[in-house]
Amino acid sequence: MATTPTPTAAKTGAPPPRSVLRDPVFLRLWAGTTASGLATWALPFVLGLAVLHRDLGAAGLGLVLAARTAGFLAAVAVGGVLADRHSRRAVVRWSALAAAVAAPLLAAGLGRSLLLMTAAAALAGAGQGACRPAFQALTAETVEPGRRQQANAAMTMAVRGSTLAGPALTALLAAFLDVPALLLGIGLLWLVAALVPGQGGAAAAAAPAVPATPAAPAVPAAEGPAAEPAPRAGFRTEFLEGMREARHHPWFLAGLAALAAVIALGYSATSVALPLISRDRYGTEWVLAAAMTAYTVGALGGALAISRWRPRSPGWAAFAGLAAYGVAPLSLMLPVHPVVVVAAYAVAGIGIELFNVPWFTATQREVAPDKLARVSSLDFLVSYGLAPVGLALIAPAIEAFGVTAVLGACAAACVLVPAAAALVPTARHFGRPGTATAD
Repeated sequence: MATTPTPTAAKTGAPPPRSVLRDPVFLRLWAGTTASGLATWALPFVLGLAVLHRDLGAAGLGLVLAARTAGFLAAVAVGGVLADRHSRRAVVRWSALAAAVAAPLLAAGLGRSLLLMTAAAALAGAGQGACRPAFQALTAETVEPGRRQQANAAMTMAVRGSTLAGPALTALLAAFLDVPALLLGIGLLWLVAALVPGQGGAAAAAAPAVPATPAAPAVPAAEGPAAEPAPRAGFRTEFLEGMREARHHPWFLAGLAALAAVIALGYSATSVALPLISRDRYGTEWVLAAAMTAYTVGALGGALAISRWRPRSPGWAAFAGLAAYGVAPLSLMLPVHPVVVVAAYAVAGIGIELFNVPWFTATQREVAPDKLARVSSLDFLVSYGLAPVGLALIAPAIEAFGVTAVLGACAAACVLVPAAAALVPTARHFGRPGTATAD
């Protein structure tokens, strides 16, 4: 950092709080994100309880969860366009309200109408999908650049914490409430997500959702009537504009490719293989539960670490963290002590957040503010869209080639694809050299 005095203009105004967690506007946004995360992760668990209570069959559960995923994928791209076209706060509000309305519909259809439950699950997924890119863009509006990495770490900690707290709290409440009441509770969480977040902070002025039109020479009123506003482009055109913006950032495309490889191959392979190996090699479900818990705890630790750590080459550090996921399939290949498997999953969890937080921060910094939600929607499409595809393909691959060969190939892909992505121009710093220091 330069030792010369900063200009006087830079010192005007009150200094920002030392921590983003002391910013009331951000805390409201964080609370809304946490509520949506709890609702998201609690729903599959509650529906599982419905199967145990014989209010829903196993095939029905699969259909309802598939409908929720389809609703998410259909809405996430639309949500990205809407969040760049309109108020991002309004997009969060209406999409979360849609998910809230879906909860009583699920309760009404439970044990009565699988068709109603399927439609309600699709609506819940659409609400969840539409609000994801809007939440991401709202973070950039609410928090000034210097504190965004800390803010993104807090956001991802909320999401990871929800994966632990959502099912745990649901299991606790299930001792006192029936399944319809639990579904209504999920609807209340979505109401919190809709109504609690604030309108945005000082950063919003620096990064408007819709850029101002370039100035044009003024036309005197006497020379003719005022020009009518140009018609707005369609959804497809505006989404393609977001894709073109993404192509302007080689580091983003490289990161998206690396993330796709890790999710479609590494995450899917370990999700299928871990239960099999926990049962067949170790003869206990403890390894499965402990490994998944260690992954989440590791992710929380990784997010906490990266909230303060500022590596000199943030892109390279992030890709190294993403490549660390390869230790998870590698540990399942070898006849190691179960503690090694658990430790490998903890390392994978740490690494995934060492990638995620700088990735989100760089996207908010480098992408044009008026296209941020659309570009973010591409990230969510890959993250959520490829997981089901990978899960569908990995099981047949294991049957055809064996679990060891598939795990070995997936572990290699988890390491080699991020390593190749790190060689792409601008990947070292996730943008132009020096830009990462602003975060």
